[in-house]
Amino acid sequence: MLRSSLIYLSKADWARQVVTRWSFAWRAASRFIAGEKLEDAIDVVRTLNQKGINTTLDHLGEHTTSEENAIQAAQDVADILDCIHLAGVRSNVSIKLTQIGLSVDEELCQANLQRILQRAKEIGSFVRIDMEDSPWVDKTLALFREMRETYGFRNVGVVIQTYLYRSEDDIRRLGEEGARIRLCKGAYKEPAEIAYPKKADVDANFDRLAGILMDYSLKQGCPEISENGIIPPLPALATHDELRIDFAKEYARKIGLPKKALEFQMLHGIRRDLQESLAEEGYPVRVYVPYGTEWYPYFTRRLAERPANLWFFLSNLVRQ
Repeated sequence: MLRSSLIYLSKADWARQVVTRWSFAWRAASRFIAGEKLEDAIDVVRTLNQKGINTTLDHLGEHTTSEENAIQAAQDVADILDCIHLAGVRSNVSIKLTQIGLSVDEELCQANLQRILQRAKEIGSFVRIDMEDSPWVDKTLALFREMRETYGFRNVGVVIQTYLYRSEDDIRRLGEEGARIRLCKGAYKEPAEIAYPKKADVDANFDRLAGILMDYSLKQGCPEISENGIIPPLPALATHDELRIDFAKEYARKIGLPKKALEFQMLHGIRRDLQESLAEEGYPVRVYVPYGTEWYPYFTRRLAERPANLWFFLSNLVRQ
């Protein structure tokens, strides 16, 4: 119930307008968000790189409502790619397709995505397409495949969410295609008709799909992370859950998958100790580093994921 309420609030304009006026809300959000400017995010990336950790930069925003804003969002991503390249940091980027026009016009989104991937290709970078809630899954996967099959881009990956019943079928098809997949549990509220309502079932499916991903990596010759830390291996497991991580490590050892062929991904500001310990063990670790002024929906979803995050926020509210 609490999680459902917070996910509702993440999409509510009235709640955004209220919360973003509170100065302490930004102080709480800054635990998870690198800053409002790209320069702030690059500083965070440098610090993480010094600890042996790679990153993915994300300029926060979703559900653009005009062609002009979608084109500008795509240009912003191209600018981020250039900035990463010039700064010489170990980072790639992630995008949401609704940010670059999917909810406005599919052809506009396709053109924007093609432009972003072309720029990334020119500088040897990589783009991860984030997965959004269920109404966008088929369109997201269709555009991902179009970029690979029609335009020949191989510097693009996608995200699959383990709380959806359909995800095993998606993983098997994408695995056969050699896709680079980020596996996560899922951060949206979905009906029980299409998603596992119980955490235990989502966790079990995460382990099952992680194993399938690693099997496909082995089948495809165990592609490893690039030397510069920008191009990830085929399986990227996004979790802070130590049980899921332990399962993946043990399964990889069992099938003989090299450490460099398996990446663990985590969020900025969460389980820094675990990030560093995995990097010290020799596993590629990538931290998702979001920044920008559109931080409210992202922050609210982080509150929904863990009660400890919410109590941290409420304790600051009480002090005001």
